[in-house]
Order: sequence, then structure tokens, then C-alpha cells
Amino acid sequence: MLLVALALVMAGWTTYTLERTRAEQRASDALGRAAEEFQALAATGVDPRTGSPFVALGDLLQVFIERSVLPDAVGELGFVGGTVAWRAPEGVTFRPEDDPDFLTAVAPLTSASEITRGQLTTPQHDHRYIVVPVHVGTGESGALVRTIDMNAEFDALNANYRTYGLVAVGSLLIVGRITRQVVGRMLLPISWVRHTAAEISETDLSRRIPVRGHGDLTALTVTINRMLDRLQAAFDAQRQLLDNVGHELKTPVTIIRGHLELMDEMDPEEVASTRALTIDELDRMGRLVDDLITLAKSEHIDFVKRELVDVGRLTDETLERATALGDRHWILDDLADVQAFVDPQRVTQAWLQLAANAVRYSAEDSTIALGSSVAGDELRLWVRDEGVGIAPAEQSIVLTRFGRASHSAGADEEGAGLGLAIVNSIAQAHQGRIVIDSTPGRGSTFTIVLPLQPKPAPQGTR
Repeated sequence: MLLVALALVMAGWTTYTLERTRAEQRASDALGRAAEEFQALAATGVDPRTGSPFVALGDLLQVFIERSVLPDAVGELGFVGGTVAWRAPEGVTFRPEDDPDFLTAVAPLTSASEITRGQLTTPQHDHRYIVVPVHVGTGESGALVRTIDMNAEFDALNANYRTYGLVAVGSLLIVGRITRQVVGRMLLPISWVRHTAAEISETDLSRRIPVRGHGDLTALTVTINRMLDRLQAAFDAQRQLLDNVGHELKTPVTIIRGHLELMDEMDPEEVASTRALTIDELDRMGRLVDDLITLAKSEHIDFVKRELVDVGRLTDETLERATALGDRHWILDDLADVQAFVDPQRVTQAWLQLAANAVRYSAEDSTIALGSSVAGDELRLWVRDEGVGIAPAEQSIVLTRFGRASHSAGADEEGAGLGLAIVNSIAQAHQGRIVIDSTPGRGSTFTIVLPLQPKPAPQGTR
């Protein structure tokens, strides 16, 4: 509103100044034309009433003044010998002869030899005048004096701009009212954002901003709601993680403390046994911490570092490493002769984790197979075993943090239940997924499905 008001003031002031300048220029031009007309009449020296030459200076002044058509703000006088000899007709409104200050100022100029222009402000008027001296053959000298009252000229201009000022103020009030209503409606979502943000607390992240209408602010509201969804999910995951970590660490800490309290320091065998058990529990805690660090890193944008990888070679190398995990009948189901943009270290980590799970929950000398293939624009990497299998209702549980299935490949009885969660995180970081095909008592096939080429990440995600 201040900018609009400033624009109106600047526009009005600029236009008013230009109009005043033009009015002064018009007055100057009018005085110049009057002087030219008077000099032209004097140059002819012929009285148009009689056709004879002017005998007296007074006759010249009388003829010119009587024939002049003067607007309301223009006055005219004829001086002979330094005194007023002729005045404008009675119908002329502006009477400079009634302004003694003006007469006193211009009287000496009537005897000059050149035309004089001037400006004089008196208590009565603001004069713009011209004095045109004239001489005749008789030796008489005099002058024509024409003046314009600029106060009268400016009065009309001032009246117009007073009207402009009133219209501008009225327009400003109308525009302000309309703008307030329009902008208020436009910024209403921001008010909802502020109120919702004020109502959100650490213990309640369920509030969402109402989504109404269309436009950029509505899109902003949707984006903030999605951000709140992610924050709520992050806080929920954090709470669950803290609960699970506290539960998982409590057991080894209790075991270590109990054995240390009951240990007989004088018995070397008991000291050695307790030491071995304590180290084993500490190793388990270390593995838990390492797994948690890996899961935490999986949320970072640089968790995977893609490069062009020969999938066939990666399959052979992974199978060769997996054979050291256990005494099983290792075979290669299939091999994809293709290149893919993946992180070879993370993919190998996930693939070997599946192989380790297969070893842990399958019998010795049973078959474990690895393979790779391409289906459309997706790469499929799998581990197939003949282990205990997973019930259908528990297949989604084993992919979550600390998720365990009962009597299945997901039931990491010695671990913390983080292995398959790490595999799932690696797949998701590649914009992929884990597919489980399992039958209790007959075995399982875990398949990592990854895109051959990275897909553009949706806005607001990594």
C-alpha cells in the first residue's frame, strides 16, 4: 500500500509540475504574440478606423487595446509619458490598474528602448508581464503593458489536482480493501501452516495442514505435509530403534555383569571361561553397533556409489566368496551377461548376507544356489536354499529392523535381526526391492531386484 501511495504521489506531483511549466510557457507565448501584434500595428502607422496615419501615440494605444480580446486572467494598460493613459474595456475581468504595486514597478520600464519581460508577485496577484515601448513621429513615447495573473491560471490547475488527490485517496482505500481481502485469502494457507506448526509437539506429530484450492501455496502445503509425514516416520523409527537397541543391549550387559559378579577370581578355569564368554558377548554387541551404523548410513544420499559393473563377473566373484561361509553344495543357477549401474561393494554385501542366512538355516551338504538374470529393465540377483523356510505371514517382518520370524531363515537367533534389514536398505538405496519366495520346511529364495539404470529420484526424496 505504501508503494501504491508513493506511485500515486509521484505521478500526481510529476504531472502537476509539468502542467505548471506548460501554463507558464503558454503565458509567455501569449505575451510574445501580443507584443508582435502591437509592433506590427505600430509599424504600419495607419489607423484602421480612418485609414490615415496615427497622429498621436494615444490613438495607437486606444485602437490596439479596444480591439484586444482578453481572457479572464489577462489585463492590459497603455502608458503615455510614464502614466496610465488607456485601460482595457469595462468587460475585462482582470484590472491591473487596481494594483498600485504593479503600476509602481512597471511605470519606469515604459520609457525604455527595448521590450521588457518580467515576473512580479504582489499581495494581490502573481504577474507575468511584458512591456512594449513605442515611439511616434511627434516625439511622444509610451508603451503597451500586458500582464497575466498566474494565480488565476494556477487556480484551475490546483482545483483539478485537488480532485485528483481525492480520487487517489479514494482509489487507495478501495485498492487497499480489495487487496487485503485477496491477499488474505491467498496467504490463508500460511496461517494454517503457522497454527499447525504451533500445535505440533515432540509427542504429537500427527497434525497436518488443511489442503484447499490450487496454486503455489497449496503446493507448498502439500510439500510441508509430506515433510511432516517423513518427520513422523523418522521419529517413530527412532523411538522404535531406541526401544529395540535398549532391549537388545540389555541382555548381553546383564549376562556379562552376572558372570563377572559370580566369577571366582581364584579359579583360573572359571576366569578363563568367564573371559571367553564376556568377549563373545562384547563381539555380539560390536556386531549390533556395526549393523546399526550401516542402517543409519543407508539413509544418507551417498550410501551407494554407483558405477558400471559387469554383472556376470560380480556373480562369479560373489559365489566364490560365499563358498567359504559353510559346507554346502554351492551351485550357479544362472548368470546375466549384462552391465548395470550399481554399487558393487554394497550389492556384494547384501548378496553375501543372504548367503550367510541360507547357511545358518539350512542343513550341511544341502544345496545353496546363487544366480543373476535380467527381466525387462530390472536386474535380479538371488540366493536359493533348502532350509527351514518362512511362513507367508512372517515374510514382511524379517525385512524390518529387529524383525524375526519363528523357526525360519529370518529368525536370527544369535544375531539381532538386522541382517535382512540391511539387505532391504541396500536394495531400497538402489531404488530396488527384496522379493521372498519361501515355503516352510522346503526352503527359501531371496531375490534382490534392482534397476539396470538409476531412475530419477522423486522430488523431496533422495
